[in-house]
Amino acid sequence: MSEKEINETIKNTLSLVFEVSEDEITEDTSADSVENWDSIRHLNLILALEEQFDITIPDEDVGNMLNFKIISHVVVEALNGK
Repeated sequence: MSEKEINETIKNTLSLVFEVSEDEITEDTSADSVENWDSIRHLNLILALEEQFDITIPDEDVGNMLNFKIISHVVVEALNGK
């Protein structure tokens, strides 16, 4: 899976979890820019990404995954660790 495909899948997942249009999600998307981004949806995002990519996201990374770039980095790292 290419990095572009990974990012498209992340974008789709963010869109579904936070109930926003995929067009609104950019590399600069963060918890500060998405009104629906709360702690429950954040956990739902982590679970959705783990299921979507068949990965386990380390607990120490979960709290830091507050913007698109970090989310992408953590997912790529987890995929490379498989």
